[in-house]
Amino acid sequence: MLVIVVENAPPRLRGRLAVWLLEVRAGVYVGVYSRRVREMLWHTVEKGIEDGNAVMAWSNNTESGFDFVTIGSNRRIPVEMDGIKLVSFMPQKEQEEPHEP
Repeated sequence: MLVIVVENAPPRLRGRLAVWLLEVRAGVYVGVYSRRVREMLWHTVEKGIEDGNAVMAWSNNTESGFDFVTIGSNRRIPVEMDGIKLVSFMPQKEQEEPHEP
């Protein structure tokens, strides 16, 4: 199983993913493909994501049963801990308060 989730992706990238995968929700694509096709799809995402962000997860022979990669700016970042890939949250950016005149 292969899952790709994109946020703020350009329409041409979303259309390209829809050629290969089923879009089950807006920006959520699923399918079952070989490693070679998976790598080609991720290369397509890397080239076309622009200012958006994406994550790809697939079934793999690991302790968790899957693996994943990310690209783009997001609060969730992958970290490896004791050989297991987990997700860490970056601190939220503080919003600047408007200055009074």
